[in-house]
Amino acid sequence: MMNKETMEEKEKVVNGREVIPLLTPFKMGKFNLSHRIVLAPLTRTRSYNFVAQPHAALYYSQRTTKGGLLIGEASGVSETAQGYPNTPGIWTREQVEAWKPIVRAVHQKGGIFFCQLWHAGRVSNYVYQPNGEPPISSTNKAIEGSSTKYPPPRPLRTDEIPMIVNDFRMAAKNAIEAGIDGVEIHGANGYLIEQFLKDHVNDRDDEYGGSLENRCRFPLMVVKAIVDEIGSEKVGVRLSPFANYCDCKDSDPQALGIYMAQSLSKLDILYCHVIEPRMITMFEKCETNMSLLPIRKAFGGTFIVAGGYNKSGGNKVVADDGADLVAYGRLFLANPDLPRRFEMDAELNKPDRRTFYTSDPVVGYTDYPFLENND
Repeated sequence: MMNKETMEEKEKVVNGREVIPLLTPFKMGKFNLSHRIVLAPLTRTRSYNFVAQPHAALYYSQRTTKGGLLIGEASGVSETAQGYPNTPGIWTREQVEAWKPIVRAVHQKGGIFFCQLWHAGRVSNYVYQPNGEPPISSTNKAIEGSSTKYPPPRPLRTDEIPMIVNDFRMAAKNAIEAGIDGVEIHGANGYLIEQFLKDHVNDRDDEYGGSLENRCRFPLMVVKAIVDEIGSEKVGVRLSPFANYCDCKDSDPQALGIYMAQSLSKLDILYCHVIEPRMITMFEKCETNMSLLPIRKAFGGTFIVAGGYNKSGGNKVVADDGADLVAYGRLFLANPDLPRRFEMDAELNKPDRRTFYTSDPVVGYTDYPFLENND
């Protein structure tokens, strides 16, 4: 941890200009980042028929800066992975080809693009599943109070789990073939991987349930398979141990986070991306004494934090060495030129929650205004 004096030193004026911690460069593995502001993965529901669309190229390129890191929206790894309408996938040839021009648009502006690999698990419905079958999960328990929208899932058999691991591996291979720089494995927000991680959901009595080590077994198998396929230097993982998204919580989130961080360090992955304890659900913020610092210290690679950050909060967590990078979701959605606005201390556009999940290719997507005279 940096002391107050060190933080003030990092924010001092150099050559007549204020040093803004978020706008200092950072080397993330082989990637030379020009600043610490990351586009968080945001589900946009504009990928018709589960295929990324041309308008996504504009959306992502708008938010690209030279040396900036963008994490793409959650992309399904198989037919059973989807849980929402119009979300992209990366398991078919058509889907892989659709990602290529999007990635090119980001690379043409000097950005770095990672694809988030996702399986919704029980956060799904019969209509999204092959042959109208029940969604798969670690359990047969439905999300509490949501049995109509999210019906009871089918627990994966022990012998099926290697097939799901292979789905993730193949999706990672497809991402690299599409020209994507790396992948983020979605182990957060109440989806399939987290349904195995957390003891409120995982009620299995085989080697994938019970103890902390057993509950982490399947998620770590996924990570290792992807590391073996594309290389650890291209792999990140997102976690939300403290959260309760989709009725997915744990009795000892700190222990879970530290164990996963230590295990991911042994696999030498590029980064760990963790949601702050204050974010219980997507839009629900709480006061808490819990901190990500023990998890940060347990992980040897680049550490990314997310969860309700503004400019001052982001600057402080970087200056205090609580994180290397800060992921911004809603602010980056509403301000495609967010790094420049932070640099200029400019007024920010307000995100319109009503248009977050529409299927319109422009409204609430590519129509947020830039600062005037923005190149």
